[in-house]
Amino acid sequence: MFQNVWILFIAAIVPMFVGFIWYGPLFGKAWMRTNGFTEESLKGGNMPLIMGLSYFLSTVLALGLMGLTNHQMGIFQLFGNHPDAAVAGTEINNIITTVSEKFMDMHRTFKHGVIHGAFAAVLIALPLIAINALFERRGWKYIGIHFGYWFITLALMGGVICQWL
Repeated sequence: MFQNVWILFIAAIVPMFVGFIWYGPLFGKAWMRTNGFTEESLKGGNMPLIMGLSYFLSTVLALGLMGLTNHQMGIFQLFGNHPDAAVAGTEINNIITTVSEKFMDMHRTFKHGVIHGAFAAVLIALPLIAINALFERRGWKYIGIHFGYWFITLALMGGVICQWL
């Protein structure tokens, strides 16, 4: 079904790349001000651990986006657990095979993935960021900086995953 599962590991690099630019030259100073950080205060972190865990979590995120950006996952979500799904010649296996053969390439474009990634940002990331920000007494600037990052990141990840997985 999905020939290129390595694309999930490649898509997991997107948050690192976008974050380097977003929280660096674009909005680094504003992000630091809204969090009360200084350059000195940020030097004390264990960067190998932070980057390693961030990459691992980005891989988990890519795995989740796979189900949101590729509609073909639906057939396997619906029928994959059926005991006869993998038994050749059974009714359920024939349905899976027929649908896979006819529709496996449908909606598999970068643009389509970007749209679904953007939906995930608006419908999942924005509420999570905003809820945390409200309880942490953060302002709209904080929400905007983080939402902008996740909007671009999830849109790009969705595009990569949908096009090349």
